Amino acid sequence: MPNLFVIFGTGLLTGGLTCLAVQGGLLATAMAQEEEEQQEGDGHGEKKRPGAMPIIWFLSAKLLAYTILGFLLGLLGSALELSVGASVILQFAVIIFMLGTAGNLLNLHPIFRYFIIQPPRFLTRRLRSQAKSKSIFAPAILGALTIFIPCGTTQAMMALAISSGKAFSGMAILFAFILGTTPLFFILGYFVTKMGDSMQKKFYKFAAVAIIFLALFSLNGALALAGVPNFTSVWESLNKPNYFVEPVPGDNYGPTNNGSGFNNETNNNPTITIDSYGYSPKTLYVGVGEKVKITLKNDDGYSCAQSFVIPSLNLRASVPPGTSEIVEFTAPDKPTTIPFMCSMGMYRGTIIVE
Repeated sequence: MPNLFVIFGTGLLTGGLTCLAVQGGLLATAMAQEEEEQQEGDGHGEKKRPGAMPIIWFLSAKLLAYTILGFLLGLLGSALELSVGASVILQFAVIIFMLGTAGNLLNLHPIFRYFIIQPPRFLTRRLRSQAKSKSIFAPAILGALTIFIPCGTTQAMMALAISSGKAFSGMAILFAFILGTTPLFFILGYFVTKMGDSMQKKFYKFAAVAIIFLALFSLNGALALAGVPNFTSVWESLNKPNYFVEPVPGDNYGPTNNGSGFNNETNNNPTITIDSYGYSPKTLYVGVGEKVKITLKNDDGYSCAQSFVIPSLNLRASVPPGTSEIVEFTAPDKPTTIPFMCSMGMYRGTIIVE
């Protein structure tokens, strides 16, 4: 089983921020509903703040839902493993949800209200007469619904739970990770409840802008994962120096028949080290038509870099910190380049076939 303290730290340091951008809208919805109910129940129109209880119920239900999900993912193992294509679709769906949530926070158009997930109406009506039950139910059901909009780091942890192949290992992985994300959710949520109306509106605008930037950042990674030009590749191509190196007899730095511009020694058994900066080396050279065996060694990579993907070959591997994995494939029979990256498309590298 992977080191649960490391997974908890990943949730605490990385997952909290990325998940808050995606799932923070549901937490805001739970708090707003509780605030409206307290105002209606007061009878005098006096506005009351919901306090910490909606946040606690929301986070408790979220933790329970993901723990159950981890159990199921570990139990079913590779039968549930997402393909690269399915991961791309899921990421685009999450990006659309993020932009819709930002549009609702900014009150851009009534259509963005449809991006606010509400508890099922039939259950709400059934519990309407039970004030105490309803105040628990609404935030709890919204917390449980976060499993349908996992952020990028959560998706990497879900892949890790699947690769564990054991129900209780999968359960422990997602429990530790979600528990790590909880403090930031609680602190920020409770902070918002203590704001005045004017400060709360300003905060929501700031949050909306932050969500838009994170959505664009996620879009950049999703486009890379889909194998199409993204913001980074377009920028690099525009700033790529255009020059020609005149070959010198006996020199190994002339143009080659693969168009790469330089001769490089191929290595069909390379090792990629995963650390806090991503992958090293970022460029590999392998032979045309050769069998390639890549060893992935994770020293201290706690981010999405531990979820390694080669989109064009539909290959992926989960490499928790302190472990190693091997990825094997046969190189194409003609010179080309094969991008590799993390499951969020954030850390990238290239395999050059020559």
